[in-house]
Amino acid sequence: MSEPAVEAIDVTRSYELEGGVVVNALSGVSLRIDTGEYAAIIGPSGSGKSTLMHLLGCLDRPTTGALRIAGADVSSLDDTQLAQLRNETVGFVFQSFQLLPRISATANVAMPLVYRGTARAERIERARAALESVGLGHRLDHRPTQLSGGEQQRVAIARALVSQPTLLLADEPTGNLDTQSGVDVMRLLEQLNTDHGVAVILVTHDHEVAARARRRIRIRDGLIESDDGAHSVADQSVAP
Repeated sequence: MSEPAVEAIDVTRSYELEGGVVVNALSGVSLRIDTGEYAAIIGPSGSGKSTLMHLLGCLDRPTTGALRIAGADVSSLDDTQLAQLRNETVGFVFQSFQLLPRISATANVAMPLVYRGTARAERIERARAALESVGLGHRLDHRPTQLSGGEQQRVAIARALVSQPTLLLADEPTGNLDTQSGVDVMRLLEQLNTDHGVAVILVTHDHEVAARARRRIRIRDGLIESDDGAHSVADQSVAP
């Protein structure tokens, strides 16, 4: 069995709202995603899937439980160390692309390397190579506003990959795309998973998108309702 890219053990996440009201977004989730896996997390609005994605991507910390990213225990890291771990091991692709509109595709893709302190010449070289790998070698100097939605999402994928992550999280990656662009983006993610061994986790409510994954994890009311993968850490089935 390969080493896990990310592993959560009995993780909970609670938020305190005004008036002292506590919301339990996750209520004890255990999940292991191995290096090279391709999984989809699905569930209705409010199920906890976005909260789980934020935890798996080091954008948040669990209230209780253990969370390990690339073997590192998140609870043992300070904010600077957590940001460094995120930058070095996790790539993100969002529904809204989240590109800076006034700079080129190359500059957008190079941004994670800026935070890493990579020299400018190397940043540009790696950013251009990443864009070429997603079929945008002819759009290096175009700004996001000069690109189609599908092309913008490809730029976002290139940005996610430029740091050579072991884990790529895609939050509704086809949500703002037309049907054909969505299919093209999914094929690209699948190719990157197959060719480079990057663990890919899709967070989606689209069952057609989820069906393309090799593993489907259904979450409801902050618990894993079902998981058709072979590497679940614990049985968390709840009644439908």
